[in-house]
Amino acid sequence: MMHGPLPDGHHHPQAVPQRGVIAALARGLALCNAAIVVLAAIALIAACGILSFSVLSRSLWHSATYWQDEAAVFLLVGATFLTAAYVQQQRGHIGIEAFVGLLPPCVNRVRLWLVDVASLAFCGFFAWKSWTLTHEAYVDGQVSNSMWSPPLAIPYALMAAGMTLLCLQLLVQVLAPAVRKQHR
Repeated sequence: MMHGPLPDGHHHPQAVPQRGVIAALARGLALCNAAIVVLAAIALIAACGILSFSVLSRSLWHSATYWQDEAAVFLLVGATFLTAAYVQQQRGHIGIEAFVGLLPPCVNRVRLWLVDVASLAFCGFFAWKSWTLTHEAYVDGQVSNSMWSPPLAIPYALMAAGMTLLCLQLLVQVLAPAVRKQHR
């Protein structure tokens, strides 16, 4: 089940303060996420087109396809990781909601906040390691093992950028309750 508004109806998980740095960051992320979703949709369509062309060219013309599979994978990696922040903004990630109906709304808010903190810690580590992997691949000139041999820094950078955006989204969600209390 997806995280959503809690049973008391007063808490909206996406609610962000109307002013301040956190509000500006949330608005900037929302604009960035909206643009990325459009680009990701185009990337998915392009991946479908590339894979369809690959199948047709192999079966109809018996021609070897060297770049199509990797190009489609790069597009899918980019679409998957870069849209993670948008999905988190919508609270669309899968979550275990067994206790939502059993716990009082205030406890559910704390539970959701703790999940966001733990997610931020994990994703922060993942983003950091992704950036180090990207740097190593770029500096060492690492390429894939295929005949096309595209630089591996490309998918690593897409993964790192997506995880960084996800961390920023989680940071907004972690800090928003404290900022809202200050503005009351």
